[in-house]
Amino acid sequence: MSNKPAKASNASPSAKVAGISDRQTLRERARKNIEDGAITDSYSADRKVVIKLLNDALATEYVCVLRYYRHYFMAKGMLADAVKGEFLEHAQQEQAHASKLAERIVQLGGEPDLNPDTLTARSHAEYKEGSDLRDMVRENLVAERIAIDSYREMINFIGDSDTTTKRILEEILAQEEEHADEFADLLEGWIGE
Repeated sequence: MSNKPAKASNASPSAKVAGISDRQTLRERARKNIEDGAITDSYSADRKVVIKLLNDALATEYVCVLRYYRHYFMAKGMLADAVKGEFLEHAQQEQAHASKLAERIVQLGGEPDLNPDTLTARSHAEYKEGSDLRDMVRENLVAERIAIDSYREMINFIGDSDTTTKRILEEILAQEEEHADEFADLLEGWIGE
């Protein structure tokens, strides 16, 4: 290892760097299509497709919110109090996911589709009532597994063409994986039927 000081760069502060726009180009591009808000020329994803994917995910989140609330209110039995807390917490977290998705849809110039008549048709997950507490846990685990796969597919599809949407989806995916893990643990430790 050498103790020599690092050489100072001979590049001038205004030297071009491959893949990086100079200040003047950035400033000129920012003034074009200003009505597009956060969407600039460097956005490379197909906005219509991304908005559709996000609206489908939004429908899924709302179906999950409704299912979790039903399970929260309908939970009965010896283990109900502990499991009800999970249902309520997950309902609130799914609602937060829906809010993030709706906000991103608007940022992309779209409109969140909250039409109750079409939510279940557009949702990846099903609205399953569950026959008893254990069945409710099982149905929520299935729904979380569906969400995990659908978010992972969206993340892979979007790739680096929309890094903000990708980051939002990655955050939601991480929480959906936690939910699935919690429900899998509940099922594994179940006492009786």
